Amino acid sequence: MSKIFDSDFLNKLEYLSLISRRVFRGQLMAQRRTMQLGGGIEFADHREYTPGDDFRYLDWNLYARHDELLLKRFQEEEDLHVYILLDCSHSMEFGKPAKFDLARQVAAALSYIALADLDRVAVVAFADRVIQDFPLMRGKARILSLMKFLEDLKPTGSATNLTELVTSFIHRPQRRGLAVVISDLYDPNGFQRGLDILRHHRYEPNVIQLYDPAESEPGFLGDIELQDIESGNIRKLTVTEKNIKEYKQIFENFLESVRNYCSSYGSSCTVSHTQIPFDELLLGMIRQAGTVR
Repeated sequence: MSKIFDSDFLNKLEYLSLISRRVFRGQLMAQRRTMQLGGGIEFADHREYTPGDDFRYLDWNLYARHDELLLKRFQEEEDLHVYILLDCSHSMEFGKPAKFDLARQVAAALSYIALADLDRVAVVAFADRVIQDFPLMRGKARILSLMKFLEDLKPTGSATNLTELVTSFIHRPQRRGLAVVISDLYDPNGFQRGLDILRHHRYEPNVIQLYDPAESEPGFLGDIELQDIESGNIRKLTVTEKNIKEYKQIFENFLESVRNYCSSYGSSCTVSHTQIPFDELLLGMIRQAGTVR
């Protein structure tokens, strides 16, 4: 059995599903619902009667009390389409455990929770472009096929290019929905433009940014040789304590820019290092969404 999808992982999936049937709904309820007349599932409000409206939807009790012709309106839930955009660029290989391993576990867990809630889920693996697709699916029975797909994925491509990926993604013939971006967001061109495009095309971006502790707290000084994990370029340099201090500030500013972007546009945001297990990360997301108190 895969080391990232072992029996312990499967047990934790079921636990997360039981405590979070509505993990995606909280702040996204409005996206799932459409206003309908008549036989919906939850009463919403009234509107004035206009000639031609169906008399069956009149609120006769209200008419008897106030002599007003008003029609009942209901909210009817639609299944949510969840698109998981999974970064497969080479920078995701870094760390122990690798960011890519945690990212795949998070992708599988979110998919399972959504499928258990009768939503539809698709996974798009990307780097500088779309690498592979797992097409839209529904029902918990598909989770094993999805885990096999995730298990077989390998980090590939060149540097992350969220703008290129999203530009391709939005032109697909598909319903708008929730777009969960799981990535370290190390995009040389900046992550903001790609998320902007998602928002402008009426997708609901949710960001999960992962990093390894060594990326925030590098532990080396002196003469070193650094290799860019995505481009392969090598650079020799001398690292001083001043350099480390400046680097740490730059890295913290980057993480804060992710949080600030999401906060500015009301998008869900989770920033986490890889020492936090996937189930704890998910529970944090659930609490953030207000589904667990």
